[in-house]
Amino acid sequence: MNKTRQAWGRVVGALAAITLVPIAAVSGASPASAATNQFRGMNWAVLGDNFSTGPLVLHGLSQSDSNATVRAKANALYDDMAAIGVNTVRLPINTHTVGTAWWENYRGAIDAATARGFKVILAYWEDGAASGGRITNLAAWNTMWSRVTYLYGSNTNVYFEPMNEPHGYSSADWRNVAANWMSYHYSAVPSRTLIGGTGYSQDLRDICNDSRFSGTLLSFHHYAFFYSAMTYDAFRSHVQTRLGNCASRAIVTEYGAPMSTGLNYANASSTDNFVRHIRAVTQVMRDNQMGGTYWPALGGKPTGSLGYDHYSMFGLSGSGTNLNLTVRNASGRDRIRYGWGL
Repeated sequence: MNKTRQAWGRVVGALAAITLVPIAAVSGASPASAATNQFRGMNWAVLGDNFSTGPLVLHGLSQSDSNATVRAKANALYDDMAAIGVNTVRLPINTHTVGTAWWENYRGAIDAATARGFKVILAYWEDGAASGGRITNLAAWNTMWSRVTYLYGSNTNVYFEPMNEPHGYSSADWRNVAANWMSYHYSAVPSRTLIGGTGYSQDLRDICNDSRFSGTLLSFHHYAFFYSAMTYDAFRSHVQTRLGNCASRAIVTEYGAPMSTGLNYANASSTDNFVRHIRAVTQVMRDNQMGGTYWPALGGKPTGSLGYDHYSMFGLSGSGTNLNLTVRNASGRDRIRYGWGL
């Protein structure tokens, strides 16, 4: 998740106005050729966000959990995700997790997903907010990825995202970093590699036009708080423009909005900026048959005194390995499913 969200999004989210008016039809658009809507997913994140200088312990897990316990907890959560159509989970990794004792147990979340036929996107988060969107230790980063690609390079359900939101690099520098990664980590076949867009993964045009990435998938992020308020049509045009000519290879690996404030995402005439944004992003996804992983299923940066991220799709309950997820906003769930083509 974008680190600037705390500054940009939370106050706006808390004050979001709700306008309830009759539902109107969504206008159509000529669909582009695309084929990533097999990715119907969610992000499972750390409560507090994934930018960390320590081990990544996903919301609902404990660092004392064994591999078997992690698998059991993950399967309980995946059952509830699958009930709304999820078949993909995007999970964070970092250099303080991979190769540690916790990594051997954390892998239960990966292996539980692939065993049930889920696709797993493993994405690298840099070392905390102070890193400024850059890899702080290239040697450690490459060692981490060597371990990961050695373990999962032959597993066709596992996909690799070299870096989440590489906003500390210029476009040229990021493309060189990503191209070097691909050359170094030959176990990561291009068709199962997601290269993030420039900035906060929010613009795919330079990546799309770079022939070094012609065989890869692309990772795209779009949030309302990245930009000034827009109309539905402006959001829709903006998303399509930032995708460039590569919607056919793009997965919207992060997009989200408040799910605990009563917003009506079924309201096509809403003047609420979050509603217009989610409706626009999901319409572009559907028009282009694009997949996506909503941010987040659970975890993320807690909002105010709530104790949870109000963007999170699910509330978590239960204890031990008997965990349950409850949808926070039915209209939000339905709109995400619409974007997936369901």
